[in-house]
Amino acid sequence: MSWTRRSRAALAVCVLLLAGSAGCDTDGSREGDASPTPVGEVLEDRDQEGRPLREVGQEGAPGVGIEVQPGTSGGWDVRLTVRNFRFSPAGAAARAVAGRGLVRLYVDDRPVARLRAPAYRLDTRLVPRGTHRVTARLCADDGTVWAVDGKPVESTADVTASESGPGATPEAASRRKARTQGTDSGGRGSPDRARGAS
Repeated sequence: MSWTRRSRAALAVCVLLLAGSAGCDTDGSREGDASPTPVGEVLEDRDQEGRPLREVGQEGAPGVGIEVQPGTSGGWDVRLTVRNFRFSPAGAAARAVAGRGLVRLYVDDRPVARLRAPAYRLDTRLVPRGTHRVTARLCADDGTVWAVDGKPVESTADVTASESGPGATPEAASRRKARTQGTDSGGRGSPDRARGAS
């Protein structure tokens, strides 16, 4: 094979290698993969745990609703409804992908769980006698908090746990009262708004 033919063969291999890389998007991800392109704008504002807020536009923004009811076998059943949001599986890459992530669950602003599914059983010891606030907050997989208009995308339910006094029957002792004020703020309202609701 002459030098010219070898040069052309080498050039053809280079062209094929370059063409083969065209299957990747310009951001380096393969077709079908979630785009690692930055989503929204990370704000200087943070939630009470110090997590930065990731601001996204109101149109198409993720949202969450929460309902808390006494469980049939003790504890409290938490049910979430989400919109424009998907739960990421365990082990997902630590990057923000539009409308994806996990839910952080709080009782009276104390973190109690990280949820990757819409249902959860809240232990009775986390909700002692009295009224408590159970909050579900949407987070991206990189640890930032989804936000709209500078407010975390979250929803809060007020729950009242009643314990029986002396002399009550076991049946009455097993009953608890749940009053839910599901405030789907969607980043558009402060949790204080729900606190004032009756």
